[in-house]
Formats: sequence, C-alpha cells, structure tokens
Amino acid sequence: MFDLQRTVLEFRSRFGNEPKVYRAPGRVNLIGEHTDYNDGFVLPAALELATYAAIAPRSDRTLRVHSLLMGETVSFDLDEAKPTPRKDWSDYVRGVAVVLQDAGHRLAGAGLLIDGDVPLGAGLSSSAAIEVATGYALLSNSGLPIDLTQLALACQRAENAFVGMRCGIMDQLIACYGATGRALLIDCRSLERRLVPIDAKVRLVMSNSMVHHQHAAGEYNLRRRDCEEGVRRLAAVLPGIKALRDVTPEQLEEHADLLTPVIYRRCRHVVTENDRTVRAADALEAGDLVLVGRLMHESHVSMRDDFEISCPEVDAMVEVNEAVDGVYGARMTGGGFGGCTISLVEASAVEPFTEKVARGYRATTGLEPQIFTSPPAAGVGAAA
Repeated sequence: MFDLQRTVLEFRSRFGNEPKVYRAPGRVNLIGEHTDYNDGFVLPAALELATYAAIAPRSDRTLRVHSLLMGETVSFDLDEAKPTPRKDWSDYVRGVAVVLQDAGHRLAGAGLLIDGDVPLGAGLSSSAAIEVATGYALLSNSGLPIDLTQLALACQRAENAFVGMRCGIMDQLIACYGATGRALLIDCRSLERRLVPIDAKVRLVMSNSMVHHQHAAGEYNLRRRDCEEGVRRLAAVLPGIKALRDVTPEQLEEHADLLTPVIYRRCRHVVTENDRTVRAADALEAGDLVLVGRLMHESHVSMRDDFEISCPEVDAMVEVNEAVDGVYGARMTGGGFGGCTISLVEASAVEPFTEKVARGYRATTGLEPQIFTSPPAAGVGAAA
C-alpha cells in the first residue's frame, strides 16, 4: 500500500513547509484501444494505484519540482518567454504548467513533490496520472477554479504539444472522472460519459509483462498517421467523414480498394473496436460477462494482427491468462509494444490465477511478471 506519510515527510524535509497533497489515478482500459484519437469510444476504469502531488506555495515565480520516482529535482521559471522541453520526465509537469498559463491561468510559484505507485511503462497511464495530479495541484495552489473537463483537455494538450506524444483524451478524462466500482464509457468526440457498473463477483487483474519496447512512442504516432491517411482517402467517396468514428464496417469493406493493405488493417481495427467497446459496455450493464470476455479476446486479436501493437511477450501473457479457469477474457491494455494485460477474473479465482499466470509466463518467457488487482477507483482529488 502506498505510504502517504512518507511523501509528506519527504516534502517537509526538502521544502521546509507543510504541503497539501493531491492524487490522480492510473487507469486500465477494459476495451477500446487507439479509438480515442479517432473520435471513438473507450471503456476505462481508474485504479487505486495513483500519482501523488504534494505542493506548497513559494513567494517567487519558480516551480521547483522533485520526483521521488526519478530521484531528481528541476526548477522552472513560470515567466520564461519560450519554454522548451527537456525530453525527460519533467516535461509532463512543465508542459501542464505551460498549457495552463497559455490558457490564461496565472499560476503561483510552488514547491512540488511527485510520488506514486503507478508502474512506469506498464500501459497504465502513469503519464496522465502525473499530468492530472500536477494540474490539479497547481490550480489549487494558485486559488483557481477547477473544471475537470478543461483540466483533462489541458493535460492532453501538454502531452501532445510539449511532450510530443499524440495521445487521445481517454487517459486524462478517466484520471479526472473515475468512480468507485464503475468503468466509464467515454464518447471521445462529444466527451459524453456514462458510468458502467462492474459486477462485484469479478475482479480486474493486471499482469505486467515487464517489457516496454523503446520504439513505442514513435510507433504510436505512426499508427495515428495511418488512421488519418485512411480518413483522407475514404473522404473522397464518403464526404463529411471527419474521423474513423464516422465509417461503418460495411463502408470500409466497400472502399477497401482505396487503401493500402496496411492502412486498411489499421482502419479495420479502429472501426471494429468501436463496435466492440459499445457492445462491451452494454454487456457489463446486463451482467453478460461471457460476452464481455469474448469481446476482450477479439480486441486483442485485432490489436495483434490488424493494428500490430502487441509483442511476443504480451501475446504470451494473454495466452497464459486465458488458459486459467475463472477468466472470462484477457487482452493487452494501453498504447502497445509491451506493458500490461487486463483480465476479467472471478473473484474466487484470483489467488490461483496469480500463481498459475506467474508460473506459466515465467516458463514461456523467462520473465517474472508483476500481477496485481485493483477495484475501480475515484478520479483526481485531495489525498486522504
């Protein structure tokens, strides 16, 4: 369990005064991968794992940040005319400050300490957790009102423009609007949200493959460009479409000859994944866990074969997961090329599941996985 008192003590030691502490959760996406930047649907849940931002005001215009996770301190001048990225972890903090100030929020100087227990590089959105916790803390420290949707959008802009990752809005929105015991169906075009109950007899179990391939960020941006090129080509015969969200499976098949084989597969993943995501949300509400599990499996196959964002270790993890009794379904979760799988598991089967998956994955890959479960948790706010 995360030690909040340790964070407070570290802050006092480094900054000499008493902080306020805020948390933003990591997330797991049950289904709906790479659909968010295509104006589609996603179904994430917030986790108890979170990033914590301890903060106290300064009398000057400096933002001094220490990361316990990275063991490093950096300082920024909030009045710097042309801030530039450092190309490291601090860009997630500074980018949020830059975007908030560009939007007209004059931030106060602060001492800021970042801590948390969201695994880095595991596909559980540690980046959005840092961004949202930082943004919430900076606004609170400055006495400014907080609109959660605008905060999520500002954090997305920071990651797009300052960090350079062209992510969609899912991670930031679930970090803001997560709810206990619920997943959140998000329409990434309108930003409309619907809370979806998760049956209490099942658990969400994350299995960390312990690999994260270094080309992930570049490949992520390439996948986005492929989708945009697909829309550009299809718009010639489907006037009015703005994103793959607007394309039906039938239309895609009818006009497949306009696309290269690679772009066709990319588009097919997104178009079919949108359909799977909406159906999975309806199935959760109806208590049809078998259907949810089947849709999760189909999602992973599509990510593996059409979108090509899996890797041998993650594919092995999914196979090991699905072979265990009490598992309804499993799939890769996150941007791809490593990280975690998500499994829907009978509560009574979690303990044997953990043992069998660890043993099976170790035998298959030689790697020792990290396996953990978390109930769906609340979004950003003051730490307890």
